[in-house]
Amino acid sequence: MIDIKKIRENPEYFKEAIADKKGDPNLVEEVLKNDKEKKEILLKVENLRAERNKLGKEDIGKGKELKIELKKFEDELEKIEEKLKEILWNLPNPAHPDVPVAKDSSGNKVLRKWGEIPQFGFAPKDHLEIGEYLDLIDVKTAGIVTGSRFGYLKNEAVLLEFALVQLVFKTLTDGSILETIADKVEKGYSTKPFVPVVPPQLIKAEVMDKMARLYPKEERYFFEKDNLSFIGSAEHTLGPMHMDEVIPEKELPFRYVGFSTSFRREAGSYGQDTKGIIRVHQFDKLEMESFSIPENSLKEQDFIVGIQEYLVRALKIPYQVVAISTGDMGGPDYRQIDIECWLPGQNKYRETHTSDLMTDYQSRRLNTRVKRNSGQVEFVHMNDATAFAIGRTIVAILENYQQGDGSVIIPEVLRPYLGKDKISPRK
Repeated sequence: MIDIKKIRENPEYFKEAIADKKGDPNLVEEVLKNDKEKKEILLKVENLRAERNKLGKEDIGKGKELKIELKKFEDELEKIEEKLKEILWNLPNPAHPDVPVAKDSSGNKVLRKWGEIPQFGFAPKDHLEIGEYLDLIDVKTAGIVTGSRFGYLKNEAVLLEFALVQLVFKTLTDGSILETIADKVEKGYSTKPFVPVVPPQLIKAEVMDKMARLYPKEERYFFEKDNLSFIGSAEHTLGPMHMDEVIPEKELPFRYVGFSTSFRREAGSYGQDTKGIIRVHQFDKLEMESFSIPENSLKEQDFIVGIQEYLVRALKIPYQVVAISTGDMGGPDYRQIDIECWLPGQNKYRETHTSDLMTDYQSRRLNTRVKRNSGQVEFVHMNDATAFAIGRTIVAILENYQQGDGSVIIPEVLRPYLGKDKISPRK
């Protein structure tokens, strides 16, 4: 949610910034109109309360009249406050000045690339063909048992999943590794380790709304009887962990890395990625969540992107880092950076990681604040980011490490967890 004080101070900036994010700039005028009306009603309420407090015991009749009139304006005030909140909640977060301005993903900007595109002496196969041949992926049985966009992971694919989990937890709790990454952002930047978390996979509807994620709501699996939704990522229940709290400045940053199963309806993706496990309704994911003081939030995002690159480089998979444009980024995001890994089976880069800086957009909705050393209280800034989306990372491993005999070489960094260096065809 945007600070209404900032909208009052510079409405024209917000009209342009909201339009850049594909929001409705007319809502800014609606905010100002309702804000003015709220102030007028509030003044009436305050005057009536003051008048009522001055009345003596002998003014019973006048007191009853004031009570009725006061109730009327208090009800009006409650309605206008709710309306104003609804409008503010529908405004996207303006983007960082360096974010590319464009209508859609065509305006995304490649910032850098790493790794050599693998050259094969054969036509590379896609992950599903490899996975079925090696008995790692079974979408046919899942289609019969559950439906489309589901799959079974089997054999070494399961071992790869938990090897990736171990790699992430080992990396994000190792101060020496984090120091190497942090020093590239700023010498002496915080190397505070991430706290491993297995968060709830269900979330209250009103808390999910405060997170401003997984819109439209048709994307959510919602249980009306319980007023609960499945999460679409670990960030959805990591982000509210400090809802309605005031955190002492000296304790920040708070950093978490969560592992969870995630669920999405993929309501708006009909016909996209129907083959294999690139886009499915259920998937496992490791997600980073960070809470920091405002002046450190951009550096915190750079630090997190550095972690993402470290993890992908550990797998030795070619990738590119992409600045996401205003028309393609999430509503709460101030700056979004993606990592896209090379998929030989598709002969292109595909998104595997996202890093989102939300500034105080989410924390304002969640009422998560920091008490500065000076005593001032303000909203924290929040970052979230992918460590590994398990399914897509397995896809990238299978396609980049495939061999001509049908086997798949296991990335060296994962071999200690699997106890082997190759996935071979079943005998």
